[in-house]
Amino acid sequence: MEQVINYDKSKAAAKVLRAVNHKLRQQILKLIMENQRMNVTEIYVKLRLEQSVTSQHLAILRGAGVVKSEQSGKERYYSVDKVTINRIGRIVEDFVTDKSCPK
Repeated sequence: MEQVINYDKSKAAAKVLRAVNHKLRQQILKLIMENQRMNVTEIYVKLRLEQSVTSQHLAILRGAGVVKSEQSGKERYYSVDKVTINRIGRIVEDFVTDKSCPK
């Protein structure tokens, strides 16, 4: 049976992969994972970034569903969506270990 490509889902998957395939966003994700949850100030101070740069990258990660945010008073806290991260890991692992896919 021939597999039909769902282009809408492919586009959504590409958005997620682009979001995590960036060195700075990987650093942000690692930092948040190590600390469970963090606000923008904690992130930009630890990584020595500008607040606006940090916020832009967090918005990309949030838009891709890789991080979740919750409002607590005036602060917005970010945490990694572990379900999404695990799904990305499984999909990528399946793809790169599949003998039929190009390297």
